[in-house]
Amino acid sequence: MSAEATRAQERPVTAELAKEFGLSAEEYQNALDILGRTPTFTEMGIISVMWSEHCSYKSSKVWLKTLPTTGPQVICGPGENAGVVDIGDGDAVIFKMESHNHPSYIEPYQGAATGVGGILRDVFTMGARPIANMNALRFGSPDHPKTRHLVSGVVAGIGGYGNCVGVPTVGGETNFHPAYNGNILVNAMTVGVAKTDRIFYSAAAGIGNPVVYVGSKTGRDGIHGATMASAEFTEDSEEKRPTVQVGDPFTEKLLIEACLELMETDAIVAIQDMGAAGLTSSSVEMAGKGGLGIELTLDSLPMREEAMTPYEIMLSESQERMLIILKPGREEVAKAIFDKWELDFAVIGHLTDTGNLVIKMYGETWCDMPIAPVSNAAPEYNRPWEPTPKASDVDDSVFDGYSESLGDTLTKLFGCPDLASKRWIWEQYDSLVGGDTRFMSGQADAAVVRVPGQTKAVAITTDCTPRYCLADPVEGGRQAVAEAWRNLSAVGALPLAITDNMNFGNPEKPRIMGQFVGAVQGIGEACKALDFPVVSGNVSLYNETNGEAILPTPAIGGVGIMPDAMIAAGIAFRNEGDVILAVGETKGHIGQSIFLREILGREEGAPPPVDLAVERRNGDFVRGLIHEGLVVSSHDAADGGLIVTIAEMALAGGIGAYLTGFDGQHVRTLFGEDQGRYVLAVRPDAVAAVQEKAKAAGVPVSVLGETRGTALSGRGGDIVSLKRLREANEGWLPAYMSAEL
Repeated sequence: MSAEATRAQERPVTAELAKEFGLSAEEYQNALDILGRTPTFTEMGIISVMWSEHCSYKSSKVWLKTLPTTGPQVICGPGENAGVVDIGDGDAVIFKMESHNHPSYIEPYQGAATGVGGILRDVFTMGARPIANMNALRFGSPDHPKTRHLVSGVVAGIGGYGNCVGVPTVGGETNFHPAYNGNILVNAMTVGVAKTDRIFYSAAAGIGNPVVYVGSKTGRDGIHGATMASAEFTEDSEEKRPTVQVGDPFTEKLLIEACLELMETDAIVAIQDMGAAGLTSSSVEMAGKGGLGIELTLDSLPMREEAMTPYEIMLSESQERMLIILKPGREEVAKAIFDKWELDFAVIGHLTDTGNLVIKMYGETWCDMPIAPVSNAAPEYNRPWEPTPKASDVDDSVFDGYSESLGDTLTKLFGCPDLASKRWIWEQYDSLVGGDTRFMSGQADAAVVRVPGQTKAVAITTDCTPRYCLADPVEGGRQAVAEAWRNLSAVGALPLAITDNMNFGNPEKPRIMGQFVGAVQGIGEACKALDFPVVSGNVSLYNETNGEAILPTPAIGGVGIMPDAMIAAGIAFRNEGDVILAVGETKGHIGQSIFLREILGREEGAPPPVDLAVERRNGDFVRGLIHEGLVVSSHDAADGGLIVTIAEMALAGGIGAYLTGFDGQHVRTLFGEDQGRYVLAVRPDAVAAVQEKAKAAGVPVSVLGETRGTALSGRGGDIVSLKRLREANEGWLPAYMSAEL
């Protein structure tokens, strides 16, 4: 292709084109003012993606700056590819969660698969070997005609990519709600381990240093994917299929090994994966962080399609690609490594002292614009917002007419989409590859994965309760962080830090922006109170279809550390005759509960309040008991309250429970979703010691019963058999996916 043929494909740059590319009239004028001229077509594409919501965080960064991001354990907070936290012994854990929502709705298999691939690259580009993947999935109503197709494709994509690349997928969460009918959420998280003295960053350095492209060839997939992810869906969303990337996990595996091998040398100055906006974001961000310019000559860049234009190359989001700044003279060392792994390698440019991004091809210059002004002038909006009105507590009148037996109620709950077993999903994931998985999906409140070659382990969880966030975004944000803290503590891990994935609707609507602001405020309060800083994250806005927004969903990925994987506590009852204890106070908060929604058909009321001092006290107490060997089983009380928690522990272990500690079996006591609570199984000879420690710590502990038999039972006889609960719990999703429901 020639320069003339390329120009023939380009459209004139006008305000109308800028609008098509997602820029407002004011933003386009700002671009004109910075350049002092009309941008070229390639420059217009680059500016539009760099200033998109997805890349610039223009609606959210004013609020994200208020979050706590530092602590003695934090090596690197937000601003790099992923967060880095010290776990002792010269080791660091590197992790992040990221969304691939819009692509997964349009093309579920590839959207989810490339979401996994992208988050893996964010982690290993910093020098970490990935040790675990997680995911947080939200789908529409099971009755919606697209839901089954979306579930099937997303799960297959996650499994297909993660299994092939050889990183275990060890846990996550899956919910269903009509609010996600037109806009599902696919949030992927990766955790890796590196040495603290071998962490790699993205800031370019060294005028004249070579810029190297490695990995897969560049194609036309994913062009303007970042812009697509920064807009609402409409009826024509299916037409956006070309903006979805296509992944190759086998190439990703080679790329991981090649990059980690190169990192063992002294050749790398800086390294960055090509994620959203591809070569544009990687080159601009690297040069911008280093205060340098960068000149790229695209003729030598590996391409898998003919006649690609500079615009297409710069905006392509083809997967499995990295950009590396090398030390001078180290090109042959690096090339030999990538040749060995059968990956493309090309020197495509060098760093300059001009401060400009210069792009050349076919002997001509297609872009020559200043990096710093474009980056620094990226829009930052303090959008109008409205606080969410406070909901009233739910009074006892909601129970009028409720006369169902406890056994029938529990069976219905255990067969509802949110509480039903997700075994059909996680059995499609390889959770054991690598041989370091101690606990995975269905076995504990958090996944537990050993640091390779060591006894210590990393605990990982993802958490959020969107119905709480809708009713009260501040309390919902606090609760999401508190539950992540609780899940890590429940296995015996010391919580270290979080990554967040902020999924919301259109921020230009004050009501939606108010949900975002409230959630950030709640997250910040909880992180400060729990010394649980935010070290990485992602914001996904415009999750709406035809004006209908998703539930506000600030997903939290939490990471903790424990000295020995073998002391971790799972949820399963393990012995008959153990004593069942409740840690924490039960007041019977029923508003926004699963019971209220699934049994009484009502979604109303205030969510349960979160007392952060109590969360910290109770979590520290439970963690201490686990480390002292006083706990046989541990499970935090969340959706469904104490009775559901106990039943989940019974099903996990195949041992029933004889319950004596519920006052009158009132539904509030049984199903209330009060926060800061745990259910423990302890040996009979350990009860006195636990109670004594609880008294000293000021922690409420009560006896609920003991483990025995094959049913949940009480003084009046059996409530429900485990067999009946298991059939309801295990049966729903397989029946749904096989179209039997």
